[in-house]
Amino acid sequence: MSKLDELIKDYCPDGVEYKKLGDIASISRGGSFQKKNYVESGVPCIHYGQIYTIYNLFVDKVDYFIPENVAQKQKYAEPGDIVMAVTSENVEDVCKCVAWLGNERIAVSGHSAIIHHNQDPKYLVYYLHSEMFMSQKRKLAHGTKVIEVKPDSLKEIVLPVPPLEVQREIVRVLDKFTLLTAELTAELTAELTARKKQYEYYRNELLTFNSEVEWNTLEELFDIVDYRGKTPKKTENGIFLVTAKNIRKGYIDYESSKEYISEDDYEEVMHRGKPSKGDILITTEAPCGNVALVDREDIALAQRVIKYRPKDFRKINTIYVKHYLLGNAFQRELERLSTGGTVKGIKGSKLHLMKIPVPSIVVQNKIAIVLENFESICSDLNIGLPAEIEARQKQYEFYRDQLLTFIEKGETILTDRQTDRQTDRQTDRQTDRA
Repeated sequence: MSKLDELIKDYCPDGVEYKKLGDIASISRGGSFQKKNYVESGVPCIHYGQIYTIYNLFVDKVDYFIPENVAQKQKYAEPGDIVMAVTSENVEDVCKCVAWLGNERIAVSGHSAIIHHNQDPKYLVYYLHSEMFMSQKRKLAHGTKVIEVKPDSLKEIVLPVPPLEVQREIVRVLDKFTLLTAELTAELTAELTARKKQYEYYRNELLTFNSEVEWNTLEELFDIVDYRGKTPKKTENGIFLVTAKNIRKGYIDYESSKEYISEDDYEEVMHRGKPSKGDILITTEAPCGNVALVDREDIALAQRVIKYRPKDFRKINTIYVKHYLLGNAFQRELERLSTGGTVKGIKGSKLHLMKIPVPSIVVQNKIAIVLENFESICSDLNIGLPAEIEARQKQYEFYRDQLLTFIEKGETILTDRQTDRQTDRQTDRQTDRA
C-alpha cells in the first residue's frame, strides 16, 4: 500500500467530499494595467498573457513590474492564490492558470480571475489542468474569435476536496512525476536538435567545392515554369493544390494545409507545364527559399512556386540539387538577394540567375546517396522523438487525472476490479453537475 493509499484510508475512508469551487474560494477579477505600464522596478505583476507564454504551473518570482501610481488602482493576488487567464483564442487554452507562490502580493491584469482559497495551491492548480476540470470548463466557455469564461461562473466548478494531508501527498507525487517528465522531454528534444545540427554540418561539408568545379546558373541547367497568373477557384475536393506553405525544407507537406482545384480547371491552371516526379520546386515568397522535389504527379502548383526540370538528366541529379539549394551557401545568397520587410521575397528573374556547383554526375550521385540516408535518419528521429515526447505527456496527464479522481463520500466503496468503472462514472457525474 502506498503512502497516499494509507492517507486516504486514515483521513477519508468513506470517500472524499466534492464541493463547488465557490464553497472553498472567493473569485474576483483582475485589474486594468497594460503592457505599456511596465517599468524596470516597482510593484511585481502578472499579465494574463504571460500565463500562456512564460509561466508553467507555479511561479514564485516575476520579471515584470508596474509603477506605484498605477499599482494603487489594481487588484492583487496574495501568496498561495491562483491566477487564471479567462480569455483566450481557443477553448482548450482558456482558463490556464498558475499558483502564485511568492512571498508578497502581486498585481494581476485584466482578463484574469484571482482565486483566493484555503486549500493547497499546487493541488488546486493540478486539478485545474485535469481533464475533469476541462470537461466542465468547456460548458462555461463562450465566444467565437475570442473565447471567454466569466470569473463568477467558475464558482460552479465541482471538484474533490480531500483533507490537506492527502492533497500534499498528491502534490509531492505529481511534482516528482512532472520533474521526471520535463527532464525526459528536455533530453529527447536535445537529441533531436543535435541530430539536425549534425546533418546540417555534414551536408554543408559535402557541398563545399573548390574553384575547379563548374558553376552554372539555374536557367542554364533547367527548364523553368513560374506559375504566375490568376488564382484558381478552390474546391472541397479534386486536384491537390501545392502552395508555398505546403513546401517545407526538403519535402511537400500534404497534411497541414489542404486546398484543391477542380479537375476541369486543372488543364488551364497547369497549361505552362504539368509537374513530374523529380522536378524541383522553390518558393519565392511566404515563405521564401523552401525547396522540395515533386513526389507525385496528381498535383497542381500555385503562385509563388517555381518548377525546375533538368535540361539534361545525364548531367543533373535533382536530389543532389535539392540538398545544395537547402544548404547554407545557397540560402545565404538567396536571403541577400531577397527584398521586403516582414515578408521576404525574391523575383524569379534574380532566382534563375543564381549559380550552383555542378560536379560530375558520379560525384552528385554519391553526395545524393549519403545525404538522403542521413536525412532519412533525421526524419525518423523527427517523427519518433516528438511522438515519444507526446506519449510521455499523455502518460503524465493520465497518471495525474487518476490521482485526482476519488470515490465521493457517501458512495459504496468498490473493489479494485470495479474501480475503473467507478472512475468513468465519477468523471461523467462531474461533467453533468457543471
